[in-house]
Amino acid sequence: MYGHVRSVTDRQPVPLIEVSVHRDGIVVDHTHTDSEGRYDLAVPAEDLVTVRFDTRPTLTNAEDWHPSVVANVAASDKVALDRYLLATGHGADEASAVDALSGYLFAAGAWAETGRNAEYARAAASRLAGLKLTSRVLQELQLRLIEHFRAPE
Repeated sequence: MYGHVRSVTDRQPVPLIEVSVHRDGIVVDHTHTDSEGRYDLAVPAEDLVTVRFDTRPTLTNAEDWHPSVVANVAASDKVALDRYLLATGHGADEASAVDALSGYLFAAGAWAETGRNAEYARAAASRLAGLKLTSRVLQELQLRLIEHFRAPE
C-alpha cells in the first residue's frame, strides 16, 4: 500500500504524518510520510484493514493536522491510497469535518483500549477545540470527543 498525503486547502504535501495499518484493532505496520507527503507500507494482500493518518505528540506537527481514517480497505502492495488532511484552525466543509471527526473517533477507541496516552489526548483535545463546524450534530460530536480526551485517566 502506498500513497500521498496532502492538505485539503492547498493540495500541498504533508510530511511527518504517521500512517498506520490496523487489523482487528492491532497495528500491523506503520510509517511516516516523507517531505513530499509519500508513504509506502508492506501489507499482506487481500486483508481488510483500517488505515489511519494522524500526527504524533512527539513530532513538530503534533497540533497542525486533523486525523483521517479509512476502514475496510482491501490491502495489497498495489493499492494506492491518497488522503487529504484538514489543517487545524481552518474552516471545514462538511465532508472534511466528518473525515476528521471519524479519525478522532477511531483514535478515541484505540486510546481507551491501549492505556490512555496523556500527550496524545492533550493534542487531540486542542486540535478538536479549534475545529470550526457549522452543523449542530457535528458540533455535539466534537464536544463529546473533547470531553472524552480531557477526561482524567
